[in-house]
Amino acid sequence: MLAVSVMLVLFAVFLLFLQFLKLQWMRRQFPPGPTPFPIFGNLLQMNFQIHHEILKKMAKTHGNVFTLWLSNIPVVVLQGFQAVKEGLTVHAEDVAGRPVKHAFHLLTRGNGVMFSNGHLWKQQRRFGLATMRKMGVGKRDQEYRLQEEAGHLVEYLRKTNGKPLDPTMPVVHTVSNVICSVIFGHRFSKDDENFHRLIESIDTITAFGNSVLFFVLEMFPWLSMNFLAPVKQTLSSINFVRNLLEMEVEGHKERGKQDENKDFIDYYLDEIEKTKGDDDATYDEENLIQTMFDLFLAGTETTATTLRWALLYMVVYPDIQEKVQKELDDVLGCSHLICYEDRKKLPYTNAVIHEIQRYSNVVLIALPRQSVKDTLLLGFPVPKDTLILANIDSVLSDPGKWETPDQFNPDHFLDKDGNFVNREAFLPFSIGHRVCMGELLARMELFIVFSTLLQAFTFTLPEGVKEANTKLVFGSTMKPHPYQLCAIPRITFMGWLSPLHCCGLDSSVSRQVGRGYEAEDRRE
Repeated sequence: MLAVSVMLVLFAVFLLFLQFLKLQWMRRQFPPGPTPFPIFGNLLQMNFQIHHEILKKMAKTHGNVFTLWLSNIPVVVLQGFQAVKEGLTVHAEDVAGRPVKHAFHLLTRGNGVMFSNGHLWKQQRRFGLATMRKMGVGKRDQEYRLQEEAGHLVEYLRKTNGKPLDPTMPVVHTVSNVICSVIFGHRFSKDDENFHRLIESIDTITAFGNSVLFFVLEMFPWLSMNFLAPVKQTLSSINFVRNLLEMEVEGHKERGKQDENKDFIDYYLDEIEKTKGDDDATYDEENLIQTMFDLFLAGTETTATTLRWALLYMVVYPDIQEKVQKELDDVLGCSHLICYEDRKKLPYTNAVIHEIQRYSNVVLIALPRQSVKDTLLLGFPVPKDTLILANIDSVLSDPGKWETPDQFNPDHFLDKDGNFVNREAFLPFSIGHRVCMGELLARMELFIVFSTLLQAFTFTLPEGVKEANTKLVFGSTMKPHPYQLCAIPRITFMGWLSPLHCCGLDSSVSRQVGRGYEAEDRRE
C-alpha cells in the first residue's frame, strides 16, 4: 500500500514536471515575464488578482510589455502610455477581439457589444453608436434627461438640510436612471423594488469581475457553479437582470411602434423588423437583451463611482471646490441650467473633472482584448488568441506624461494662461477599436451632474470628522471607502422649467422636463 502511494506521488510529481517544462517551452513564443508554475501559472505571485501595483513591479523587472500566465493561459500586459498606445493602435484590428473564456461566456453568451467578436461585434457596435447619435447623445436635446436627473439629485440632497449622509445610493440612482431613460425611455422612482434589485445585481456582477472567485470559476467551472455561494449569487444576479430587460422588451412590443421619443429598445426592434430575411444581419432579441445589459454594466458602475470620488475630493480639497464654485458663479450665475457646451466657458471646472477621472482612475485595467491573428506588439511576437491587458493606471500615472502623477492637480489640464488643454495620455475610456461606446454620454453626465451639484451645494465633512479616507477599495472598479459628507445649500436653485436657461433647448423640450418632474411628484 505504501509503495502504491509513493508511486502515485512520484507520478504526480512527474506530471507536474512535464507541465513545468511545457510552460517553459511555450513561453518562448511570448514577450518575457515571470516564471510560470504548473497549475497556477503566475496566479500565486499575483495573489489571484490582477493588481496594478503588482503589474508595476513586474514591469520594472521585465519591461513595459511582458507576459503573465493565468494557470496555463498566457496574458500579454501593456504598461505605460507608449506601450498602451502603440499596442492598441498600431495593429488595432489585430487586437480588437475579446476573450471567449468560461466566465465571459456565462455573462454574455458571445452576444451584444462588450464581449462579442467579428462581424457580430462590428454590426452591433455600429448600430449602437448610430442609435445613440439618433437619440441625441452629444446634442442639446439629450441634455434635458441629464438636467432632469441632476435636478432630482439636487432636490434629494436639499431635503437632507445639511445633515451627514452617504452619497452612494443617491448618486447611483441618478446615474442608473440616465441609462434607464436612454434604453427604456423612462426613469424609475427611487422606491421601486425592481430598480433597487437591478442596482444591487449590477454591483454584484461587477464586483465578481476581478475577484479571486473569477479565476476559480475559470479553473474549476462545474465545482464553482454548483458549490460556491458567491458564484451562484452572481449567476442569480445575471438572470435577474436578463429577466428585467426581457420584461421591458415585451412591454415595448405590446405598446407597438413609436413615432416620437423613441428609446434604444424602439430603435432596435425596428431594426429587427427591417432586417428580417437578411442573412448577414445579427439583429435579434438575444443581442438586444445583451446589448442593453452591456450598456448598464458600462454606463452605471464607472460613472457613479467617478462621481463618488468627485464629491470626496471636493471635501478633501475645499480650496479647489471654492475655485470651481467661483468660476460657475462668475461665468454662469446661480440660475443657469448646466449644459455640456458650458465646458468651453469653464476651463477650471473642466480641468477639475478631468483630473478627478485621471486621479481616481476607477478602471485600472481595461477590459481584456484578444489577438485575432498572429501579430507584433512593440516588436514582440504575439500568437493568435492571446489575451492582452492594457494597464490604464500606468498611463494615467505615467511620470513621463504627467508633472505630478501622484498628486491631485487640476493644473495638469490647464496651460499657463488658464485655458483648458487636452492631454494625449488621458485615456480613461481606453483607446483603439474597443474604446468605450458610451464615452460621450459619460463625459456629458460627469460634467452636467458635477457642475450642477457644485453650483447648488458646498460639500463638507461632518462636524467632528477631521479627515477622509482617500485610499481605494480594490475590485473591478476602484471605489472609495464608505464616507459621509454634508451638502450645505449655497443658493436657491432656479431655472429648471425655464426655456431661457436651457442652453437653447426649445420650449417643447422644456415642457418635457416639466412633465418629467410632475410625473415623479405624482409617483412619490
